Amino acid sequence: MATGPAFDDVLAAAQAGAAWAFEVLYRDLSPAVTGYLRLHGALDPDDLASETFLAVFRGLAGFSGDEDALRSWVFTIAHRRLVDDWRRRSRRPQLAEDAGDLLPETPGGDVEDDVLTRLGTETVHRLCAGLPADQRSVLLLRVLADLTVEQVAAVMGRSVGSVKALQRRGLRRLRAELEAAGTPRTGEASVTTGTAGAPLVARPAMTGAR
Repeated sequence: MATGPAFDDVLAAAQAGAAWAFEVLYRDLSPAVTGYLRLHGALDPDDLASETFLAVFRGLAGFSGDEDALRSWVFTIAHRRLVDDWRRRSRRPQLAEDAGDLLPETPGGDVEDDVLTRLGTETVHRLCAGLPADQRSVLLLRVLADLTVEQVAAVMGRSVGSVKALQRRGLRRLRAELEAAGTPRTGEASVTTGTAGAPLVARPAMTGAR
């Protein structure tokens, strides 16, 4: 069981300028943020992550919300820094806004979540490297950042329907790569489907243990 102050206490302390609370927030979030930036080809992911957290700590006094909201806000800032990095290098990937992004919503969201759960974070990291940037962003934010579809849409400035379409297309590509490597298709083994919106990966709560 986690020990130390609850998230609300950590947040309040960080907003009051307590160094230990900043350390807790940074330790909890920085590995995922840095990994997200690195897998997107940031020129210097550690430096970009530092810029992200400087912006987070500067704006923290005005933040209001729970732990999930904080994660979403931090990754919104990280994504914006990543886009700025692409622009600076004049190699920003063109994120498609075609009719395929607006596919009608179909049943099966829980099945897609189960695919992500089965793949696991490490496998997704490896396979996502070959995806188009927009599909990679969606899957990494879903798995690495543990954000909901709605939160990913807010981070990327897209509609929920567009994010779901990108997720479906990315999962199709990952499934094809897994099948080519001899990994069984999802559905060939028994599946226990969780509720919609359930976390994709378990993560420990923030604590103040030092």
